[in-house]
Amino acid sequence: MARSVCRSCGGDRLEVFLSLGRLPLSDDFLSPERLCREEPRYPLDVAFCHDCTLVQILETVPPEELFGEDYPYFSSFTDTLLAHARANVEARIAERGLGPDSLVIELASNDGYLLQYYRARGIPVLGIDPAPGPVRAAREKGIETLQAFFGRELAQEIATSGRRADVVHANNVLAHVADTNGFVAGIATILKPEGVAVIEAPYVRDLIDHGEFDTIYHEHLCYFSVTALTGLFARHGLHLNRVERLAIHGGSLRLFVEHREARDPSVARLLEEERELGITGFSYYARFGERVAAIRDRLTALLRGLKAEGARIVGYGAAAKGTILLNYCGIGTDILDYVVDRNVHKQGRYVPGVRLRIEPPSRIMETRPDYLLILPWNFKDEIMAQQAAFREGGGHFILPIPEPVVV
Repeated sequence: MARSVCRSCGGDRLEVFLSLGRLPLSDDFLSPERLCREEPRYPLDVAFCHDCTLVQILETVPPEELFGEDYPYFSSFTDTLLAHARANVEARIAERGLGPDSLVIELASNDGYLLQYYRARGIPVLGIDPAPGPVRAAREKGIETLQAFFGRELAQEIATSGRRADVVHANNVLAHVADTNGFVAGIATILKPEGVAVIEAPYVRDLIDHGEFDTIYHEHLCYFSVTALTGLFARHGLHLNRVERLAIHGGSLRLFVEHREARDPSVARLLEEERELGITGFSYYARFGERVAAIRDRLTALLRGLKAEGARIVGYGAAAKGTILLNYCGIGTDILDYVVDRNVHKQGRYVPGVRLRIEPPSRIMETRPDYLLILPWNFKDEIMAQQAAFREGGGHFILPIPEPVVV
């Protein structure tokens, strides 16, 4: 379903600045039985709202189709993400003085990757996630988890039952929900009057500045600036009081949102920077499509040149962003031999669209390719450390973003 009004403010002044074409769902990894059928494809058109400055895609795929039984993303397979979550938890415990009488709720809690650290400290937790596989994994860790989509109605049920949170975590989920306002209204409902919502989301500034077009996919409906977020939260009686910029996921924001207003200088500083850079106007985004096409052309030229010289190239990491990059750039079995991933739930399946088989990382040392194309480039340091033996054996890595390069 294509939208004609803004997901946040409801304005109708949306202007498209990037069209990636009709692409498959980024996490719809194919079982061998599905290879005989064509998978669905949907447009990926990205627009700027002239009324509230929110960047968003126009197509909405039903969430049941995105986060169903076969949803393959399990956060705990990424060591960097686990370390990031642990540090986040330790900081919140220290800041808020959390203990056995507190309650922490995480929205899109996945396999319990974050809440496990609160639980280990004796702090009560509640996870909420719609994907059956990750929910089962969280429950196996002893983490109470509701399998549901979060919004106004569920928030009211939880609050009415007497469970309101001292801390609400929502990491990389605000961009995923079709009912943006309902989600934020739900946060306001389950948050104690003195509580804090700690929300992480990719920063649209980093996406544009670093050419991170592969982070645009059908699960990511919105791409946030501090300007757009301030208006969104205010609409529901919430105040953005503090912002931290993070390096994770190619550049993210950590937002501290509360019922009371107590804004620190970090918010005003980023709002001013966005005004100075022009993030609040369309011209900042206008030529992004040309830059994306240039990255595509340079990457495919590099890979085809190496292939022509007889090089064997393998993709590392069957990430959602990898699906977008491979399909948009037309990189398939003619260039890559296969893709590897540590996630056992993806192994034996195939990357949507390009139909590259996903193997375990052990396959690398068995076949000894010349190059590894790192698809989840945001975790490049972790991946290159894991593959030290590959490099010591003469192998090289290729990073596609922000500029295709061999390292």
